[in-house]
Amino acid sequence: MKSKKAILLWSVFIGSWILSQVGLAQEKPNILWITIEDTSPQFIGCYGNEDASTPVIDQLAQEGVRFTNAFSTGTVCSPSRSTIITGVRTFEMGTGHHRSNYAIPSFIHGFPYYMKKEGYYVTNNSKTDYNVGNIKDFTNEAWNESSDKAGWWNRKPGQPFFAVFNFNDSHQSRTMSMSYDWYAENVWNHLSEEDRILDNAFEMPPFYNDTPEMRKQFARVYNSIKLTDNRIGNLLQKLEKDNLRDDTIIFFYADHGEGMPRGKTNGINYGYRVPFVVWFPEKYKHLSPWGTSGAVAEELISFEDLAPTLISLTGGNVPEYLNGRILMGKDRSEAIDHLVLSSDRADNGPDMVRSITDGRFVYSRNFVPFTPQVRHIRYINIGEITQHMRDDLAKDKLNPLQKSVFSARPSEFLYDIKNDIWETNNLVDDPRYTAYLKKMRKQLDLEILEAKDVHFLPEYEIGLISKKGTAYEYRTNTGNYPIKKIYAAASLSGKLGYQIAKRQIALLKSKNSIVRYWAITGLRCQSEIVLKPYKNQLLAAIEDTYPPVAITASAISFDHFKQEKAAEKLREFCLHNNMDLALMAINGLLYIDEKQPFVQTILKVHNLPNRNYNVKAACMDFLGILNLVPNTAENEH
Repeated sequence: MKSKKAILLWSVFIGSWILSQVGLAQEKPNILWITIEDTSPQFIGCYGNEDASTPVIDQLAQEGVRFTNAFSTGTVCSPSRSTIITGVRTFEMGTGHHRSNYAIPSFIHGFPYYMKKEGYYVTNNSKTDYNVGNIKDFTNEAWNESSDKAGWWNRKPGQPFFAVFNFNDSHQSRTMSMSYDWYAENVWNHLSEEDRILDNAFEMPPFYNDTPEMRKQFARVYNSIKLTDNRIGNLLQKLEKDNLRDDTIIFFYADHGEGMPRGKTNGINYGYRVPFVVWFPEKYKHLSPWGTSGAVAEELISFEDLAPTLISLTGGNVPEYLNGRILMGKDRSEAIDHLVLSSDRADNGPDMVRSITDGRFVYSRNFVPFTPQVRHIRYINIGEITQHMRDDLAKDKLNPLQKSVFSARPSEFLYDIKNDIWETNNLVDDPRYTAYLKKMRKQLDLEILEAKDVHFLPEYEIGLISKKGTAYEYRTNTGNYPIKKIYAAASLSGKLGYQIAKRQIALLKSKNSIVRYWAITGLRCQSEIVLKPYKNQLLAAIEDTYPPVAITASAISFDHFKQEKAAEKLREFCLHNNMDLALMAINGLLYIDEKQPFVQTILKVHNLPNRNYNVKAACMDFLGILNLVPNTAENEH
């Protein structure tokens, strides 16, 4: 009898405990995370574009908080998503090159891993593209479920959820890269007649030529975003139908800036800035430090802040390796006065830009400025809008601003993005802004050195490091990585003239191979007349023992001095089994005038087995310049 009574009491206790835990779980907010692709805030209604049709997003902003200074830490999807999922900036972890998939330290996890520890059911529907090694295990550890069927519906009763939905309807494939017929089938035909935005129903950004054909292509942006807005509306209806809206905080944002020429892949505001809205239900409005019901937050936020914010918001302990801010809740971090952003290789188009912004100004330092803003990236070149732009350039139909996107860049940009949202006026040489320029230069220099930016190593070097370790851990070992010496050499790249060239030539004698790499990269930016006195030194550098130096010296020597020895070296490296070196050599050929001597080599490379996408894409760009292959999306398959 006593035993039965004890069992009964124990059962009541256990039942009460279970109910209390369910109650506690229900007190934690659900979080719905809506991400869209390749979209700048300039094309969203609540950000002031009266031509846009985004009523669902606009209502979220009208009832929630709209951020005016939200920035992606990169300008193309996989580097941006690397920072989103890990909370670590790409130039600290070595993940800045698009789809490089290098190893990261074992102690760095996808942040939903920490939310699972707090009892959350975490799902991803369904894009990953995290740009890290061992991607299958990394993804499985991060999520309870990651698939195109994932959502809140498989959680336990009363279990709080974090559910991510990725909408790709505004992706660059829809807005420009695939053919117009493909766009019509996948976007236009999915819109009702009243939803469709016509070619004459919007203003063209000034760096695109305002012609009927360009308008036909650019209307794809507006219609793709309209379809995205419709899809978001359907998701929110499901949330409402499941009676979850009152318990769910909703985040909405894009993964980086607009996926059009000069936007995506470019280290300027048009590539970095994103729309970002947070909506709070009544019971969780107290968590918003900005207010709600149409509040506008001007504080600076970046993707580095998302991981610590979500971990903290759901009750977890933020790991020490996360340096971003906690944006809301009791442990909210103080606002900051600037952000550091970065843009590196996108597909087959190498680049290196470091930027700093205070929300009013964006300052960008271009470390390989001899390539233009619209450089040779296959996924951009196959777009019909890019081909119209290049055709208008050849026919001299573009104004100076429109031509500038195809010219070598200056080493620095400074834009007043409050008064010049389309970044048409570079203020670097305007004496009225000298104080801003000096301040932002100094801030960026200090931030790069403090972070020990690992992308000042050529990607070839990061590939070698990643065979035995991680770039993140290599970077933090000061004995391995003399960043001050390397950055001193890199800081000369893009600066022009005889005195700079003289210093760069002297650095070619450095014992440090990375210093020599930056010396030769800087010399690649110099004009033929400046380099002429150093012809012999450049020819000698062709035999440098460090391949990236030899490749770049060969590109310079052939381009300016037509040295056959240099041509042979370039052919040799185009055929190299190391894909980083092969890509570097082929890219060297894309930006020289005389391409004909290399046609047979490029044809051979393209037909070789085991060449990766980037090498094949660079080959196609080379052949496309010479009109030896058509520049169409269909030709890629």
